Amino acid sequence: MKRFSFSLLFILFSVLISTAQKTELLVKKSDKGLYLEHKVQAKESYYALGRMYNIDYKVIAAFNSVDYNKGLQIDQKLRIPLTNANFKQEGNKGTPVYYKTGNKESLDKVSQNNNNVLKSNLRWWNGITSDEAKSDTKLIVGFIESPSMKSVTIAGKPIPEQSVFHKEEQKNADEVIQEVKKPEVKPEEKKPTVVEVVKKPEPPVVKEEVKPTTIDQGYFKNHFQQQIKTSPITKEETVTSGIFKTTSGWQDAKYYLLIDKVSPGTIVKVINPTNNKAVYAKVLGEMSGIRQNSGLDVRISNAAASALEISDDGKFIVKVNY
Repeated sequence: MKRFSFSLLFILFSVLISTAQKTELLVKKSDKGLYLEHKVQAKESYYALGRMYNIDYKVIAAFNSVDYNKGLQIDQKLRIPLTNANFKQEGNKGTPVYYKTGNKESLDKVSQNNNNVLKSNLRWWNGITSDEAKSDTKLIVGFIESPSMKSVTIAGKPIPEQSVFHKEEQKNADEVIQEVKKPEVKPEEKKPTVVEVVKKPEPPVVKEEVKPTTIDQGYFKNHFQQQIKTSPITKEETVTSGIFKTTSGWQDAKYYLLIDKVSPGTIVKVINPTNNKAVYAKVLGEMSGIRQNSGLDVRISNAAASALEISDDGKFIVKVNY
């Protein structure tokens, strides 16, 4: 009988642990940025949590203002920061991170509370067709990238902004269509008056130079603000830069750069010292090992250079902060 009771308790304990591991990841927000709350289980360490959430365990300790050398206690609650290193709000694959909506909360508000994630992505991930979100509902706002967590793939594609209408907007559109269909009242016919028209020479067509959409210093500005909350600026350097060509950035203001000894995905503030204009660019990779990069410290995308009003295709000086 005792053996049976012990086996039953063991099974119940295993079920509880399994249930805890399947708990949905619920995003929260503080003055330091977005985070997840984790309740420490037996035999867990800072290093294990770092592997689980795909983030440096020292960053977890710093975010919680604790000393990682002192270890963890069972049932201790930790805040796991969501940064560019482990959290993405594009694409459709990973471990979903959810946000719980408040009373009468619009999709605009949900976006603002979650790093200004694109509303088209929110609609796609959650199957929403309007800008209204039901109260007390869990919405996917991004994905954790971790090899130790179960990954899902959201089917379909983002719903374009122009294809989503409010009921009032649709009503107005229908009224316009009906107005167009009304029969025209023809006025009494009059004999046409012949007027001699002297054609003036048409002015020459001047092609305007295509400049990138700046979107307030670039798409990655908000990502940079979130990044420095967990990883404060430690580098402020004046460097020699060149340009690499890419089609990105001209319409979406997504700027990129190449730089050594900086992790890919890091957001760097790039400043033109001649006019103090600045943009925020994401690191794609390193410079070393390529002969064409000799004499350069960084390369920025051509769209970023245009936004900084840099016209030199050769070498030029910029300041970088990260």
